[in-house]
Amino acid sequence: MIGGFGPESTLDYYRLIIDQYHQQQGEGSLPESIIYSMDMYTLLTLVEQKRWDDVTEFLLKGVNALHRSGADFGIISANTPHIVYDRLKSLSPITLISIVEETSKKAKEIGLQRVGLLGTNFTMRASFFQKVFANDNIAIVVPSEKEQDFIQHKLMTEIELGRFLEETREGLLSIVKRMVDEDLIEGVILGCTELPLILTKDEFDIPFLNTAKIHVESAINYCLMED
Repeated sequence: MIGGFGPESTLDYYRLIIDQYHQQQGEGSLPESIIYSMDMYTLLTLVEQKRWDDVTEFLLKGVNALHRSGADFGIISANTPHIVYDRLKSLSPITLISIVEETSKKAKEIGLQRVGLLGTNFTMRASFFQKVFANDNIAIVVPSEKEQDFIQHKLMTEIELGRFLEETREGLLSIVKRMVDEDLIEGVILGCTELPLILTKDEFDIPFLNTAKIHVESAINYCLMED
């Protein structure tokens, strides 16, 4: 696993990996895993500057490190880096499992046709979620520009740093509620892997798609299938 984008979600991923493995294999064993932690701020700077070749090369360094360490496949524990997933996949020496593709499969499985997307500004303002979900005939709706700025600010100044404030949680939920009422979304994608740390359960009678949990479940299933 490539981690560090950010540290809080990397810790959550590891816990989820252990929990999911135990659910499928029992508590008497643990999965062999490798975590290569990279600098979130380097990644965000490159993404902000839209230096896509450099973003790809930066992530490829991590993938190659996993490969040299003996990994059979890899995951990136964040949504934003998947903005260059197709480029990275074509260069990767190991199989990569996409958080976006796996989340789209889950949304289709539970019958969603119109979903909201919360995440970093980079994720909400790019089109990589829309392209994948369109293949499953699912429409993606993003918050307003002002709401996107609120989400980005809270992610970078609080949530990524492990600060989970009730007023921030209420602010995020108010955005989701407006999208339910006005945009008629049937579910919401927690498209930053830190968001499930503050939005911990479904609300407003719609599913909150925890992309980290979905990603881990797919990775463990792949791991056990390979075994």
